Amino acid sequence: MLRSKAFNLLKSIHLMSGQPKLAYKGIHPVIASHGHRSHRSVGYRQRYKTGAGSAGGRTLSAPQTKAMSEKELPGLLILDIGGTYGVQENIVALLKKHFCLITMKEFLENKKEMSKKIQSVFVSECRPTVDQELLESLPNLKVIGNSGVGVDHLNLKMISNFGVKVTNTPHAVADSTADIGMALMLASARRLVEGSQIAISPHTKYFAVDWLGVEVTRATLGIIGMGRIGYKVAQRARAFEMKILYHNRKQRRKEEEQAVGAHYCEKMEDLLQQSDFVMLVVNLTPENHKMIGKKELGLMKPTATLINIGRGALIDQDALVEALQNNVIRAAALDVTYPEPLPRDHPLLKLNNIIITPHIGTATVQAIQMMAEEAIANMLAVLNGQPIPSEVFPK
Repeated sequence: MLRSKAFNLLKSIHLMSGQPKLAYKGIHPVIASHGHRSHRSVGYRQRYKTGAGSAGGRTLSAPQTKAMSEKELPGLLILDIGGTYGVQENIVALLKKHFCLITMKEFLENKKEMSKKIQSVFVSECRPTVDQELLESLPNLKVIGNSGVGVDHLNLKMISNFGVKVTNTPHAVADSTADIGMALMLASARRLVEGSQIAISPHTKYFAVDWLGVEVTRATLGIIGMGRIGYKVAQRARAFEMKILYHNRKQRRKEEEQAVGAHYCEKMEDLLQQSDFVMLVVNLTPENHKMIGKKELGLMKPTATLINIGRGALIDQDALVEALQNNVIRAAALDVTYPEPLPRDHPLLKLNNIIITPHIGTATVQAIQMMAEEAIANMLAVLNGQPIPSEVFPK
């Protein structure tokens, strides 16, 4: 396959001082020249609505370019540098090796000049917002490099109509996101957050002997979405001797199932009824919006736990509140909600049988760097007319 051939050609490049030089197989080598140009249509004017908006242990290696002056580097639009919403300084250093960075403020202050320079947009944490107005103002834009795997915040159909390509970073996020899924499952099962609060509370006089959690070992885990991340969750769960069920659009190959001891459930309902832990590991699409609602929660065991490391809108949160309040299910553990963060008076925040973390599936030093490196490789591939390792296509 084209991708696998491209992966094998990669030579590891030490991009940051002080970082380990580790080989990564998931990035396409890109030639140094940035001279490739492609034409695109800017005649698209229809407003297209979308809903709102997931390879650890290895360092991704972006292709190395020849020495150039900053003026020769292709322009890359980012929201900002540093601050609450801007790109982190160490990631900025990576981007500057291959691009001339232009912040949104600089672009808006000098649109006429900057719009000609910008060939790429780097989207991190869903920012900057890519809408029709922005696309119309960037006549030389070739690619939007999304740092992360989920692209529900990008209107793929609209972007494609402008002749612009979209890429994501599925390889870089897989291990860190699978890790957070396991962490949430273990923390919920053993009631770690509650336990910590009891242990440090100034009011605690003794530890109750009837304060109990449930075991993960040898329990049944149902994984909804057996893609790259879901499969890595299964690999980890196998070490806990878990029985693994999964529901996916397509069944995995037999040898892949056997490697982790996974059993395919063609109907999601069958998985829900049998699982002690149900983990959502799918991207958000219009088709699976609120895929877990009152009916689905009612099919789960009253002793079951729902874990979401995909997107918040995969769950009907009102139905989840009701299910947790009425003990329809035992507990929930969410790394994602809708919106993020939840309003401070949201009823989910008042429950004691739920754990909510602030969308930290990829929030590790290693993952953030690898995501940037994979995004860089994708964007340079587009600009150089080379095969793109991780292109996302509109459905």
